[in-house]
Amino acid sequence: MSKKHPFRFGCMNEMMLPAKQWRDHVRKMETLGYDILLMRDHFLPDVFGDTFGPIAALMSAADATSQLHVGSMVICNDFRHPAVLAKEVATIDHLSGGRFELGLGAGWMRAEYDQMGIEFDQPGLRIERLEESVRVIRGLLADNPFTYAGGHYQIKEINGFPKPLQTRVPIMIGGSNKRILNLAGRVADIVGILVTNVASGVVINDPHGRSAESVLQRIAWVKEGAGERFEDIELNSAMDVVITDDRRSATETFIEQHGWQEISVEQVWDIPNVFIGTIDQIVDEMVACRKRFGFSYYWVADAKMEMFAPIVAKLRGK
Repeated sequence: MSKKHPFRFGCMNEMMLPAKQWRDHVRKMETLGYDILLMRDHFLPDVFGDTFGPIAALMSAADATSQLHVGSMVICNDFRHPAVLAKEVATIDHLSGGRFELGLGAGWMRAEYDQMGIEFDQPGLRIERLEESVRVIRGLLADNPFTYAGGHYQIKEINGFPKPLQTRVPIMIGGSNKRILNLAGRVADIVGILVTNVASGVVINDPHGRSAESVLQRIAWVKEGAGERFEDIELNSAMDVVITDDRRSATETFIEQHGWQEISVEQVWDIPNVFIGTIDQIVDEMVACRKRFGFSYYWVADAKMEMFAPIVAKLRGK
């Protein structure tokens, strides 16, 4: 278990609104107490719906707010050369007053690669490229000219401009399998524990893969990669939240809606990122979950941001 990090909360932008409404929507996130606006990086809607381009949209959101951090969850490494991405990261951080967080991933949606004509390499190769990209981005965000000769990227004496305002722009890497979580433990500041499985190129949402035992195994893989630095890593997860006075009935409905088979209400209550109950019950469960697993950074979809705001108000920063 990591040390006790304070709770903070992200809001994933899934509502693509006209420009003025979208900026008002982002300002409302800030007013409701969320710490960070998050955006995905996809060219196809898949199960999430269409999204804006994250780099331009996150800069727009930073301009529309004053305290809200902005971040990607996650930029697909195969869509941008790391030197190009490093410049965009530094620019957003510089112009936002040091409010950017970089979520970076190896890519997973096979249909996206196929329709864009990009080779969908085996996971190991994509993760190798991701590891090199982190080195390149870190190097180009640093103060001095940077040179790198790797298997996938070569950089010769580039002194990145502009420089970010943050001494260290936080990097988040997440996943559900051993190799990516080992890497995240080695190099990331924030590690997202993915409770679905996307290794096949599509989302598989198996309730047994979301169990406490499965999540503890994934955290162990992070620890294996991190070693002594694990205490400094912030653990992140998406969450399913249902606020209700009838916990059992709501959980039975939740199981039915997900099409899950052979799982009990009590087993759902033990899933680390599913919270069903009254506001006070959910607050208590989240505190207990941080103690047991180490999660302190959660995010919800923006369609649920008002519903979830009372929990943010009770836990943020504690």
